[in-house]
Amino acid sequence: MTDANTKDHWETVYAVSDETEVSWFQGSPSPSLELIEALEPVRDTRIIDVGGGASRLVDSLLERGFRRVTVLDISSSALDLVALRLGRRASEAQWIVDDVTEWEPLRRFDIWHDRAAFHFLVEKSDREAYVARLSHALAPGGHAIIATFAADGPEKCNGLPVHRTDAAGLAKELGEGFTLVESRRHDHATPGNSSQTFQFSVFQRRR
Repeated sequence: MTDANTKDHWETVYAVSDETEVSWFQGSPSPSLELIEALEPVRDTRIIDVGGGASRLVDSLLERGFRRVTVLDISSSALDLVALRLGRRASEAQWIVDDVTEWEPLRRFDIWHDRAAFHFLVEKSDREAYVARLSHALAPGGHAIIATFAADGPEKCNGLPVHRTDAAGLAKELGEGFTLVESRRHDHATPGNSSQTFQFSVFQRRR
């Protein structure tokens, strides 16, 4: 799928679908919040949610008093939904409409969070581009929380093929600049009452 087709795909998904009915919907992003809070961030910790879509993670972070939250997604429709949901509070976060494989970070972050963006990068060149952006955007000593479908998880999501992996495979993709800190599996119950097995992995960028 070309970059233009990828953007068109996700714009259509968020324009025509109820965000609470898509398979990846979470009423509460508990697994992500647990891993973020385990890092003991302060309220000025710089957090970016990559491929955030219409996720409620930004809502939860703002409610907890975090003041430097950024959400990046390829779909402007997705981010418009979040801004509408947040109302006035939308101005408390930063919003970036871009493809993470082409994005040029202008600042560094302390925590990089990605639930289900990386696994859509089925081409090795796209994964390498992602890692290059991660390496540039994450401050030395910072942490990356990346969740993908596990090696035995679904082969597709929203009709698109995915790159399934485990913590060791993801560590190999990220390279020697990152140290695996923690990994855990998570069974996500979809709105359609099916189960998707995710692998959440936490890495620290070496100083």
